[in-house]
Amino acid sequence: MAQEAGVSQSTVSLVMGGKWTGRVSPATARSVHAAAERLGYRPNPAARNLRLGTTRTVLLMVPTLTAPFFGPVYTGAARVATSHGFGVVVATWPDDAEPTGRTTGRTTGRTDGRSAARPAGPSGEGPFAAPHETIDGILASSLGVGSLRGGALGEFAGTPAVTLDSGPHEDVPTVDFGVADGMRAIARHLVSIGHRRFGHVAAGLDQWTFHARAQALEEVVRDVPGGALLREACEIDVASAKEAAWRLLGRPERPTVLVCDDDLIAAGAYKAARARGLAIPDDLSVTGFDDVLLATALEPELTTVRLPAEELGAQGMTALLELLGGTRPRPRVLPGRLVVRGSTAPPHQA
Repeated sequence: MAQEAGVSQSTVSLVMGGKWTGRVSPATARSVHAAAERLGYRPNPAARNLRLGTTRTVLLMVPTLTAPFFGPVYTGAARVATSHGFGVVVATWPDDAEPTGRTTGRTTGRTDGRSAARPAGPSGEGPFAAPHETIDGILASSLGVGSLRGGALGEFAGTPAVTLDSGPHEDVPTVDFGVADGMRAIARHLVSIGHRRFGHVAAGLDQWTFHARAQALEEVVRDVPGGALLREACEIDVASAKEAAWRLLGRPERPTVLVCDDDLIAAGAYKAARARGLAIPDDLSVTGFDDVLLATALEPELTTVRLPAEELGAQGMTALLELLGGTRPRPRVLPGRLVVRGSTAPPHQA
């Protein structure tokens, strides 16, 4: 077409891309359009998007594809993305990514112990041939900001990003859960029914969300006369959680309640209690966090905090679209809701 119009290829690109005003004369623009009409040229949107690096595709990075929590996160993100003509692809953390922390005593930093897929090129390292050309933006769940700007995810440097459930940050737009308020709600509920000796079965991940939960629990217990708090860390895994809960229940001053950072951890606490011959909630109360389907599959059903996982994905995608549109999105915090079920009751000592 450039030869037909008697101009350079760059001039054709400017005119056909609609960016010629002030850079190309109107007469030249008319010549290019006339040449395009004579040649029967029709723009190829996909090819144009690839050249401009705008494929209308967003990458959702999650710690694992096996945890039930992240399915709704994807659903929410995809719902908003589809309504704006975007698609969402999903990948897990690469092995050498920097999440907001790593599991105590583990090397992968993930919650399920599995190896993660790497978002790289066709050399066998992952699904993306040229990340800077194929991804318009990133939603990073529970992933450290450092991984977005360098290191393992350096190939995405400069790509607009929003972090999910990763804590406040000055440089990257954030969408977080109100996990501290959720943990305070659990702790105050337990205090109100008479508990004073708390055992915290804590996720052994150096992540903002778990630090916030631990700090909130400590604050409430510290303000209770006679309050005591013991803690054991574990992986987000039933077997590891059972071991941690077993240790807590073997202490001389046994806790009257186990506060668990995750519903899956609570399942491990149930197994430890029964192995110790303790009935829930008659001898021991147990609480969880997230309110995934497992919470109502346990018997008795689990007192927990419901986190709006689907809304996290939806709000994250909305924030990312604002960022792609040139607007700096405000930080968003989504509240959780305490759901009281049969796993909590007043302690015998009360």
